[in-house]
Amino acid sequence: MRRFLIVAVVAALALPAGAAPGELVSTLADQRAVSVTIYSGGIALVRDERGVRLPRGESRLALRDVSAQIMPETALLRSVTAPGAIDVLEQNFNFDLLSPQTLLEAYVGRQVTVIHTNPKTGMQTRERARVLATNGGVILQYADRIETALDGTLAFDAIPGALRDRPTLTVDLENGEAGLQTVEVAYLTDGLGWRADYVGALSADSTTLDLDGSVTLTNSSGTTYPKAHLLLVAGNVNVKRNSTPTTLNSTTLSGARVQQALGMPTVSEIGDFHLYTMPRATTIADRQTKQVALMQARAIPVKKTLELRGYPYYYRQAAPDLGERQPVQSYLTFINAGGDLGKPLPRGIVRIYQQDVNGKSEFIGSDTIDHTPKGETVRILLGESFDITARKRQTDYHPDGPGETRSTYEITLKNAKTTPASVLVVEPIPGDWTIAEESAPHVKTSSSTATWTLVVPAGGATKLTYTADVRS
Repeated sequence: MRRFLIVAVVAALALPAGAAPGELVSTLADQRAVSVTIYSGGIALVRDERGVRLPRGESRLALRDVSAQIMPETALLRSVTAPGAIDVLEQNFNFDLLSPQTLLEAYVGRQVTVIHTNPKTGMQTRERARVLATNGGVILQYADRIETALDGTLAFDAIPGALRDRPTLTVDLENGEAGLQTVEVAYLTDGLGWRADYVGALSADSTTLDLDGSVTLTNSSGTTYPKAHLLLVAGNVNVKRNSTPTTLNSTTLSGARVQQALGMPTVSEIGDFHLYTMPRATTIADRQTKQVALMQARAIPVKKTLELRGYPYYYRQAAPDLGERQPVQSYLTFINAGGDLGKPLPRGIVRIYQQDVNGKSEFIGSDTIDHTPKGETVRILLGESFDITARKRQTDYHPDGPGETRSTYEITLKNAKTTPASVLVVEPIPGDWTIAEESAPHVKTSSSTATWTLVVPAGGATKLTYTADVRS
């Protein structure tokens, strides 16, 4: 079954691939410019300019090699060189692309030629048959019989006009100015996406960071955008979609390529979002993953902190043992300002490396950052400390009245390193609260947070005790 389908298509492709008689066909060879604006939500705006020769009056223009995941209801055709000359009467986008199965299904109820080959002599005979059905196979009606098994190959008289070998948008138009024109078709499409990726090299003393950012592009839209003017929009753009799907089946990415562009993009504002304009044209091939440079910053001042963070629930109930080995987490923070920074950073994953004692860079953690405007703080969770451990206990708990509780806690920090370590103990406390007693002073870092800064000696331990009064 599979063999006959492939042979049948090879024979049929000798004819025009689904082009209707009198149809004007435009391919990528006519393309004069293409601009692609990709939004962070996985949708893109394509502006495709082509040079086409149009007659005066009504005609049908077939624009080949548009995105296979085009949202056809968003397509807009206009003349660049003769504004107002073109009126769109009707446009169509056919979902089914030419394949052995779609060609066979299009011939249900129609005649095909069955080519039988004698396995001994190699002689071929031809016989006409009608395709009755293609569900789970093919059913053929000959002049004297009906068969469900095919003994031979099929030849088709022509390719139905509804089937196209490439994604094609056909437009019926009325043209008021005959001759060569530059026309632009603009449309929204799925299948194009981008994300930001960052790689950071942390200095040996953990005080500065070299940061490189790149944009990873993916194209599974079903077509290629040669030498495209590329723009990227960062921010959450609201997109209202029709309830009826307008996209084809998704295409799996394969044969990925990586490419580094020269120069850095310029950043501008568009509404409430940020627009990144790439400095050079780039070809976005179908089924391709590509990387282009986004930003570069050197010697960024950073602060590394160790933090033990609590939970508000145990201030409302008795919970004597809160954990024998509580995670002490390592964070890296810096401000998006000054030097090579001070530009909006798109959402993405930051991967941090640091040199070991042999001078080799080792991976020490990664985290996702959100869209970060100029002047805001970037905070990266690297992981949990191996040598700094914590134990937390509730040593006393009793209610003082309706909605009032008093509880006492003991936190023991241990340090297995050969150098002292500073640890932030961050406790979110619910309701209206006060610290009645404490072994070290706290700072009220927010309306619901108490923070202690404790120094744990090398190879030693530090203990914090405190009592909290909480009122609902």
